[in-house]
Amino acid sequence: MIYCLILEDEPAAVEVLKSYISQTPFIECIGVYESGLDISPEEILKADLLFLDIHLPELNGISFLKTLEQKPRVIVTTAYAEYAVEAFEEETTDYLVKPFSYERFSKAVTRVRQQLSAEKGVRQKQLLLYADKTTYKISLASILYLKAEVDYVKFVTTDNQILVLDSLQNWEEKLSGFGFARIHRSYIVNLEKVDKTSQNQVFAGESILPVGRTYKEQFLAALRKG
Repeated sequence: MIYCLILEDEPAAVEVLKSYISQTPFIECIGVYESGLDISPEEILKADLLFLDIHLPELNGISFLKTLEQKPRVIVTTAYAEYAVEAFEEETTDYLVKPFSYERFSKAVTRVRQQLSAEKGVRQKQLLLYADKTTYKISLASILYLKAEVDYVKFVTTDNQILVLDSLQNWEEKLSGFGFARIHRSYIVNLEKVDKTSQNQVFAGESILPVGRTYKEQFLAALRKG
């Protein structure tokens, strides 16, 4: 679901946007405002998308955008075409000149949906791990396996080992659906890194990992499926 705000001071234009939003199943409006000065930073952070008019009381739309440290996706909705260049310089996603059709609206919000989906996919392929007062950014693809070590979890990657204060159970849940499988009470392996299996062992790169009897059938099924 895409959560949006409307910043527009013309009641008729607000009604058009609300009507179009109601026809679009993946968008929900969480607020309507006449002035940017009325929107709190917390509301901005909740929003994925902002429908923004240019001519507004007290502070015009472009000036309002410049005040934001963190911007949602922005679709400008205005009767004036001449502000398009300035709007795109503020990294707006689209620029709709009133009156615009639902078809044109749909094209703009679909673009936002695709951008957010791609952005989410990138985030999901990366992890931020905090260890020894250092934050490590690693890709899921680089992980060979995870190993439980008392109150810690050791992440073994293709070029590093990072010890994180956490439980293996917690990471089993976090990595569910991303191509990882529990193979032992102390190990989770990246299925993409499995070179071969032999009896009760898994070979991943230069590592040989044990497979517990409790996990073997489920692991082999996941490996075949993957």
